[in-house]
Amino acid sequence: MTTISRTDAQRAEPAPSGANPANAEPGRDCPLCPRLVDYRLSVRAREPEWFNAPVPSFGSPDAALLIVGLAPGVQGANRTGRPFTGDYAGDLLYATLLKYGFAAGHYRARSDDGLTLLDCRISNAVRCVPPQNKPLPAEINTCRTFLNATLTSMPRLRAVVALGRIAHDSVVKGFGLRASAAPFAHGAVHDAGAVRLYDSYHCSRYNTNTRVLTPEMFESVFARVRAGL
Repeated sequence: MTTISRTDAQRAEPAPSGANPANAEPGRDCPLCPRLVDYRLSVRAREPEWFNAPVPSFGSPDAALLIVGLAPGVQGANRTGRPFTGDYAGDLLYATLLKYGFAAGHYRARSDDGLTLLDCRISNAVRCVPPQNKPLPAEINTCRTFLNATLTSMPRLRAVVALGRIAHDSVVKGFGLRASAAPFAHGAVHDAGAVRLYDSYHCSRYNTNTRVLTPEMFESVFARVRAGL
């Protein structure tokens, strides 16, 4: 476990004027990343019944746990409007959250399934769906203002689970920490003041199909989070 600290000069910057100050979310037609806007509009034209907008965080700002993923999948959260809902990554994530008491109800891969989160919130490093699931560095940096605002809007935050290196790096920068003091590794834990950062490989179909991440490996991260809380 590493222990890292932040200075006053490294504090996360405030959300941009396009954010909703109540929940630090970009507006439906957020214009900040032109490439993502173009892609969003093209998907809207092709699938007008889908959500097709920046996907808001799911769960209460009063939660102690925040899970940060990469970005919405085009047929997952971009379609349903809820993080990790409608694709394989959500199947594993929500099953794990239910097992460890961070969710209640039944996950049905749709936003109206009635599933609720318990002392847990889910967000993404990038709120809009990127082409080929690959946001550019500039887009990650631009959208970090919303992640920063999410982090600072959670008064009871005690744990963050970063799913993948990009999410990890964005959280580290959001906390104003030195990257060298908190290297990404599956199962790593980093103390950042009152908040503990837990790293996991992303629960994507590719990672699970190739056994880079097994359900047991993924569950071990949340078992540790549960024990820590």
